[in-house]
Amino acid sequence: MARNKEAVVLVIDVGPSMHSVLPEVEKVCSLLIQKKLIFSRYDEVGFVLFGTSDTKNELTEEVGGYEHVTVLRNIKVVDEDLVDALQNLPRGSVPGDFLDAIIVGMDMLIKKFGQTNKGKKRLCLITNAATPIKDPFEGTKEDQVNTIATQMTAQGMKMDCVIVRMKQDWETNRRVMEENDFLMSVFLNKSSSKVVYVESPTSLLGALRTRNISPVTIYRGDFDISTQLKIKVWVYKKTSEEKFPTLKKYSDKAPPTDKFATHEIKVDYEYKSIEDPNKVVPPEERIKGFRYGPQVVPISPAELEAVKFKPEKSVKLLGFTDASNIMRHYYLKDVNIFIAEPGNKKAILALSALARAMKDMNKVAIVRCVWRQGQGNVVVGVLTPNVSDNDNTPDSFYFNNLPFAEDVREFQFPSFSNLPSSMQPNEKQQDAADKLVQMLDLAPPGKQEVLPPDFTPNPVLERYYRYLDLKSKHPDAAVPPLDETLQKITEPDVELLSRNKSILEEFRRSFELKDNPKLKKSTRRIMKERPSGSDEEREEFDKDAHAKAIDSIEYSSKTNVEKIGDVNPVKDFEEMMSRRDDPKWINKAIRDMKNRIFDLVENSCEGDTFPKALQCLVALRKGCILEQEPKQFNDFLCHLCKFCQEKDLRSFCEYLTSHEITLITKTEAPDSGIPEHESRSFMVKPELDSQNVKSEAKAENDIMSIYLGGK
Repeated sequence: MARNKEAVVLVIDVGPSMHSVLPEVEKVCSLLIQKKLIFSRYDEVGFVLFGTSDTKNELTEEVGGYEHVTVLRNIKVVDEDLVDALQNLPRGSVPGDFLDAIIVGMDMLIKKFGQTNKGKKRLCLITNAATPIKDPFEGTKEDQVNTIATQMTAQGMKMDCVIVRMKQDWETNRRVMEENDFLMSVFLNKSSSKVVYVESPTSLLGALRTRNISPVTIYRGDFDISTQLKIKVWVYKKTSEEKFPTLKKYSDKAPPTDKFATHEIKVDYEYKSIEDPNKVVPPEERIKGFRYGPQVVPISPAELEAVKFKPEKSVKLLGFTDASNIMRHYYLKDVNIFIAEPGNKKAILALSALARAMKDMNKVAIVRCVWRQGQGNVVVGVLTPNVSDNDNTPDSFYFNNLPFAEDVREFQFPSFSNLPSSMQPNEKQQDAADKLVQMLDLAPPGKQEVLPPDFTPNPVLERYYRYLDLKSKHPDAAVPPLDETLQKITEPDVELLSRNKSILEEFRRSFELKDNPKLKKSTRRIMKERPSGSDEEREEFDKDAHAKAIDSIEYSSKTNVEKIGDVNPVKDFEEMMSRRDDPKWINKAIRDMKNRIFDLVENSCEGDTFPKALQCLVALRKGCILEQEPKQFNDFLCHLCKFCQEKDLRSFCEYLTSHEITLITKTEAPDSGIPEHESRSFMVKPELDSQNVKSEAKAENDIMSIYLGGK
């Protein structure tokens, strides 16, 4: 048997005490076979049932005993018939003995493979271990388990034990279950066994390991502490995202008589010239282009290779810091684990000493990693010590990627403390909310967690695999309703809600709930922190003017607009900005919008065109940010304000100030040289007092000169 192929024997308890959970056992075992058909179709699987009224196994015929153990299927390559067989398991009528069933399963693996395929032979035991096992002819039950565990280790077998325990089981068979749990612990200590306990059908669905993924190192080499001190380490992936299966194109055009047809589709691409659409451009005449604003910059392969950063393969310590300085939300991507090189006692001792020292001092290490030679990027991450309590397990480190400055997103949200007192919850409302949160706690004190991450499967993937199996047998089958077990993952617990109606009702009475009016899908709004005393008139205008301007920059133009008209200048501006057939349209759109704003302001009658001018100005500001042209907007705004002062249109400046139109800052566009605090000071509303008009005009002119390039 090939070394990457696995042989599994499912040992399932079908006795009377398991009848209530057998439907869920059928689902999880069927899912195991379905995944093997997709990912490991050459793996081999066998089935052993215990607790059956009949007895059917080779050991009974050869040596006697092992009653009520039935081999449902010998070890064979997985096929679709296995899924059907597992979906209708027989219900047993007598209590089962899991030790007899384990021995029968081991006998099947030994006879099939002998001493070969070490590490790829696995037993999967599913039982509630709620019934007593028989006393052996010689010695104690513990001695018998020790003998089985020793033989299991010698044959290179592993065992996964899933113990399904419901509340009623503990109430009736506590003494027996405690004895069986002790025997399971012997398996855990004496062999390569894993024991998990589940209390719900949802946890059972995620308890059985359905895919066998071999660990692969992503780095083997030195961990450089200093130039004189280096520790040999291996780095593995600790966690990895389970992605949705890749769906490939399939063709049914192959002849039905062709038994070797792969039905795969090969896609070829042709590149044609814009000037001559009939001419195919050969590979040697092509060059990659990269967008830079409205332009496309060509960069040859030689230039691209020259600018690549090519660091050496290494893991280097940069320094230590307090664990409190590294927040959990800084972590990026998957988790890796650092271990000392296996068999290297000096490396194991050095890594253990470092991990324990960091644990005692509450420190973490910042490291620079290049996992392989020629890697195009450098990873900076944090090492967190993982000190082991087990003498047989060496200490290690967990590694998490940390963000660079460019990766950090500082989202500024309004604080609830800025809201007026009328919008703050009172004591009664706060108490009602606290009770609601406590009621829906998935991990209440003193109780088992409802959806433990280790045993909660991805409902999207689970449903996909089940539907794929259904579709393989019935091509026209419709999508079935969501399974009851998966509903418990994706929907609130109906029983919990019904038991706590009073808490839900109290929360509902404490708050006035209103329907939110439906908004158009394309609507986007700017969320800004407002002082509690802002007037309603200004808020209503902001919702109108800002939303219209923001919605306008969609860049999906279908018509070629060549000028900004009078009817809808904002729409014309955005469509002209979206044109990519020539770089000139960006500058032309900005220039025409400036002229349109000047016309609206200059030709206004008692401010009748100010709202439309403001909409145009907001759209121009947004467009200049998107196209990285902050200087054009900042210069224009300064010039516009100066123009209004000279033409006795100071009311428009006040109008802009009341609606918080400011210069584009450096945080909004890197090319801008305007800090945040100076941008705010630019539009400070002047006090139009007859005694200080001259000094105020001088101050405004000084501000203008700063942003126009001189002091």
